[in-house]
Amino acid sequence: MLHGPAAMGEPWPPQPQQQRLPGPGNASEPPAWPSAADGPGTAAPGGGGAEGAVSPWDIALCATGTAVAGENALVLAVLFYTPSLRAPMFLLIGSLALADLLAGLGLVANFAVRYLLRPPSEAAELAAAGLLLAAFSASVCSLLAITVDRYLSLYNALTYHSERTLGFTCAMVLLMWLLCLGVGLLPLLGWNCLRDQSACSILRPVTKDNAAVLAVTFLLLFALMMQLYLQICKIAFRHAQQIAVQHQFIATAQATSTRKGLSTLSLILGTFALCWIPFAIYSLVADSSYPAVYTYSLALPATCNSLINPIIYAFRNPDIQKSLWLACCGCIPSTFSSRPRTSSDV
Repeated sequence: MLHGPAAMGEPWPPQPQQQRLPGPGNASEPPAWPSAADGPGTAAPGGGGAEGAVSPWDIALCATGTAVAGENALVLAVLFYTPSLRAPMFLLIGSLALADLLAGLGLVANFAVRYLLRPPSEAAELAAAGLLLAAFSASVCSLLAITVDRYLSLYNALTYHSERTLGFTCAMVLLMWLLCLGVGLLPLLGWNCLRDQSACSILRPVTKDNAAVLAVTFLLLFALMMQLYLQICKIAFRHAQQIAVQHQFIATAQATSTRKGLSTLSLILGTFALCWIPFAIYSLVADSSYPAVYTYSLALPATCNSLINPIIYAFRNPDIQKSLWLACCGCIPSTFSSRPRTSSDV
C-alpha cells in the first residue's frame, strides 16, 4: 500500500543531494614544491588530475633525486671509510655531498607526499618543502665555503695549514648548517602561503616575498663566488709565473697551466650559472599563476646541479679517485697519477 503524497497521485518531493566530501580523487589544492600551478596541460596534484595522472615532470624530478642521493651517498661513504681523507678540504666536500644527498631525498619525499600519501597531510607538505629549502641552501653555502677555502689556501699559502685547522672548519660548517636548517624551518613556523593561495610563489608553499629574498640572496652569493674565483685565478697565474721564472720553464708549460686553470674555472662557474641563474631570475618575476611547465623546465636543471657537483668537486680529486679504485678493484692502475694539487690548479 502506498502512503504519503504518492497515495494521492502527487509526486514525491525532490530529495536534497548529498554533498561529496573531498577525497584523493577530487582534491583541488595546488601542488607542493616545485609549484605545478594548474596551468594548461598539467595534471592536478595528488592524483587529482585527469583520472589521477602523474605528471611526467614529477617523475623526472623523482628520478633525478634518486640518482642525486645515490651518487652523493657514494661520496660520503668514501670520505667516511678512508681515514686519510680528514683534511678541512674533504670536510667541506663532505658537507656538500650531505647537502646534495638530502636534496635528492627531499625530491623523492616531495613526490611521495604529493602522489602516495593518503590522506594528504599539510604538515608533511610543509616538512618536504622545508627539507628541500634547507638542503639546497646548504648545498649553495657549501659551494661558497669551498670557494673561500680555495681562495685562502692560495692567498695565505704559507700559513694556511696552521690557521685552517680541522676544529675551526668543523665549527664553521656547523654554524652554516644551523643557518640553513633555520631557513628550512620557516615554512613550518608559519612563513607559508597555505592560507592565502594568492601569495604563493612558484615554490609553493613559499610566499612570493620569501622566494624573492631567497633568489636575491642566491644571486649575491653567486656574485661573491665569481669574484673570489677571479681572484683565485689571478693569484694562481701569478704563482705559475713565479715558478716558471725560478725553474726556467719554457713558455708552453706555463701556457698549459694557464689553460687548465681557465678550463676548471669555466667548468665550475659555468655549470653553477647554467643550472641556477635562470631558475633564480624566474623566481623573482613569476608567481603561482604562471604555467607549471615553465617552473618544471627550470627547476629540473637546478636540481641536476646536485648531480654534477660530485663529479666536479669529488670524483676529480686524486685522493678520492685513489680511494674509489681501492674500494672497487682493490688496486690502483699503473697509469693513475696522484700528482698533488699545486697553486696553479684552480
